Amino acid sequence: MAFKKLIPSLKTALTRLGFEEPLAFQQQILSKIKGGANVFGIAPAGSGKTTTMIISVIQKLKGEAVEDSPRAVIFVKDKKAALLLKEKFDEFTFRTSLRVYCLYDEYRLDFQKEDIYYGTDVVITTPSRLTKLYNSNGIHLGQLQFFIVADASSLDKRNSLPEINRITESINKCQYLVFNDVMDEKTERFKKSFMKNAQVISLNN
Repeated sequence: MAFKKLIPSLKTALTRLGFEEPLAFQQQILSKIKGGANVFGIAPAGSGKTTTMIISVIQKLKGEAVEDSPRAVIFVKDKKAALLLKEKFDEFTFRTSLRVYCLYDEYRLDFQKEDIYYGTDVVITTPSRLTKLYNSNGIHLGQLQFFIVADASSLDKRNSLPEINRITESINKCQYLVFNDVMDEKTERFKKSFMKNAQVISLNN
């Protein structure tokens, strides 16, 4: 999947940001994601994992806001990681109507419920906060197209992994992506649940 095959607003953003050709990792993985596969994306820092994730989400959602329920959920470890990822999304979505929202524990749950109620397309969240919001009927996940773990090694296996697995049990059909620098123990754990049939695309092989 070359950059030239992307929607116009995404191509414009890539050009503006100085991206001319896909990196080696992106050449391997973007077409797999576009084809609908569940994928482990394994590559060292600087290989383009975050950009791959952002490109894939914007492309699949066609750069357009639709109704109220989120169509992509991305798990990160904490508030700092959520806000940093949103900043990266903002660089690519400036010519789209996509609504990107962050959920984290350091903000009142009732305020977040209200914000989500008015509509969002992409939710960047910690596992604990999405779990609380979902259990209190504060978010609808019936329209999800992407369920993404941005950095598997950063998650606390005692709490985060079980919370993520429980949420997937309530999702009917969705595409799953898990990214990490290496295929470590925490990443392997996802193979026992929603990633059991996923393809592994690794730049480390």
